[in-house]
Amino acid sequence: MEISLRATNVPLRIIRTLYTRHGKNQFFSYCSIYGTVDFIFGDSAIVIQNLYIGVRLPSGGETVVTADGRIDDKSNTAIVMHNCSISPTPELQGNSNVKSYLGRPWKKFSRTVILQSYIDAFIDPKGWLKFNSMSDLASLYYARVNWPGYHILSNPDEVKSFIVENFIRGRDWLPKLGIPFIPGLA
Repeated sequence: MEISLRATNVPLRIIRTLYTRHGKNQFFSYCSIYGTVDFIFGDSAIVIQNLYIGVRLPSGGETVVTADGRIDDKSNTAIVMHNCSISPTPELQGNSNVKSYLGRPWKKFSRTVILQSYIDAFIDPKGWLKFNSMSDLASLYYARVNWPGYHILSNPDEVKSFIVENFIRGRDWLPKLGIPFIPGLA
């Protein structure tokens, strides 16, 4: 991990790959995450908020931002991106030979939620990609895809279940760490 200082003296972390530890509540903010394929992956209750996610040019094939590894449909885990910006890095920008996707289901009950975020037009309109031919699409929870398991979060109560305050109980522990966060929707 590389660390640099922003003008506000708030540390800005640059992360090359983010593996979310199984079953743990996690929160990342004011970071930049860069990668090519499945560079945000794992199985935990994670909220990524106020981040720049830079998709880099791969050495071959396509780019994929997330690969959630949720294995139990009763587990309260997911990759939640809130108030983020997902864009290509300069070397990928304008490269029409590379298809880019928001994610793909790594495990049977994969769940990824993107709230109030900017997604650059380089992402394929499908949004999501199968992990492999054995992917069980009926058990997924993804947005912006025409699969069984595709959800549009239009019910305010459903949306609220994925905000920092409720999903990872952020008000209970983030203030003690002095970490700035948005508890609800921006």
